[in-house]
Amino acid sequence: MTGFDGRCDAIFLGHDDTPPPNGAGEEARAWRRALRGLPENPIDGGEFDLIVVGGGVTGSAAALTAARLGSRVALIQNRAVLGGNASVEIGINPQGVRGPLVDELAQRDDTGDLRARDLLEAEANATVFVEHTVYDLVAEGNRIVSVDARDARSGRETRFRAPMFIDCTGTAILGLMSGARTLFGHESKSEYGEKLAPDDHIDEHHGHTVFFRTRTADTAVDFPDVPWAIEVAQDYANLNGQLVEPGKDNGPGPVAGPDKVPDPSIRRRMLFPASHFWEYGQKLDPYTEGENIRDHLLCAIIGTYANVRELEPENYANLELDWLGYVAGQGEFRRYLGDYVMTETDIRDHTEFPDAVVMNAGPFCLHYGGHDKYDFRLRDWRWVERDGQPYTVPFRCLYSADIDNLMMAGKHISVTHIAGSTTKLMGNGGQHAIATAAASVLCKKHGTTPRGVYESHLDELRELISEFTDNVPQPLAPKSPISTESEASA
Repeated sequence: MTGFDGRCDAIFLGHDDTPPPNGAGEEARAWRRALRGLPENPIDGGEFDLIVVGGGVTGSAAALTAARLGSRVALIQNRAVLGGNASVEIGINPQGVRGPLVDELAQRDDTGDLRARDLLEAEANATVFVEHTVYDLVAEGNRIVSVDARDARSGRETRFRAPMFIDCTGTAILGLMSGARTLFGHESKSEYGEKLAPDDHIDEHHGHTVFFRTRTADTAVDFPDVPWAIEVAQDYANLNGQLVEPGKDNGPGPVAGPDKVPDPSIRRRMLFPASHFWEYGQKLDPYTEGENIRDHLLCAIIGTYANVRELEPENYANLELDWLGYVAGQGEFRRYLGDYVMTETDIRDHTEFPDAVVMNAGPFCLHYGGHDKYDFRLRDWRWVERDGQPYTVPFRCLYSADIDNLMMAGKHISVTHIAGSTTKLMGNGGQHAIATAAASVLCKKHGTTPRGVYESHLDELRELISEFTDNVPQPLAPKSPISTESEASA
């Protein structure tokens, strides 16, 4: 379909014209299980104190924290490596508030991979299940009882049980499966009174990005004609925004032809060689169109590379694609609705939350897709530093308003799109993860829910969090009582 690479889940060879089931529903799953000789029902994967779904920086931090606090934790990750957008497959450096635990797991080895998996496998209380995709769950009332995950290599399906769950997928997948309410898109000004919000609600999101790197070989490099890629890239010939190495992006790249002279109408900030300027899919469903988004970006990069070589063969005959990511850096999905929705105004005004449990930092980083000519490039980018100071995140943003034993950490916590453009930073997500992992320990200790921890155990929660981060907000001092007369006059 692309003219270059082809992928499919399976090849079906049959003796008649009866088509195989089409789709990802139970009928298709049952069909696959029968043909592969797999059990009809998921096998028992055991019971844990806590299950963390999603093995990015956030999920790794949650699992490591919980294990070190003595909980038996299962970390379920759909990729072969840990780290998510920071992994060796993608390579972004975690930003925001990091702290000692995130610094520890985000160190890289000689291959560029994170230390996260080594650290978790050294913990007797932690069990890591890589290449396992959660595809279903069992719920009873407002509680999740278990999750079902499929091994990508064997197709074997396993059921994992626990009294507490933390969703660190960035996609709010456990919420969608359990019926928890979520938020999506760009909220309007009237919804939360945010200064940077659009006048009307927009059902769009931050898109995905594919990372790449070029190099100059010692001799000329052959490359085939790629008309299917040129169709997407058009005449674009600017390879800025490269991943220099895992953990270091926004690198410069070769530019050829007219793109060497920037259009004077382009804002100066948009000329920065940012890796995330290669972004697509803002108007597409990120849950069902992920492969199409990734393939479109692959075409854009390959076509741009071909254009640079074609326009200046005397300069770029030796130019080759050194590395091209086949896993896209994920953008924005749905966000959970918690007991509180944090907003741009809260962050700007440094709202004093009684349940502030962690510090986050970073600018509002807003991406606007829909370039007039190149749909794989951002139309605009806003980077708003505010006052440059860290801000607090309330615990009520870290658990679902609807599911009693479900917490969340990372880009899909209970925030607006504007607020989420800063809380989504991976270092920040690591702080959410530490807080939720600590809360899971208190839920077990006191036989309560995350909401119960908010209502009765905040001081104890902050104390546990302080073992893993230097950025724990202090509880608010009680305000001096005022007389009824003063109150009335106020």
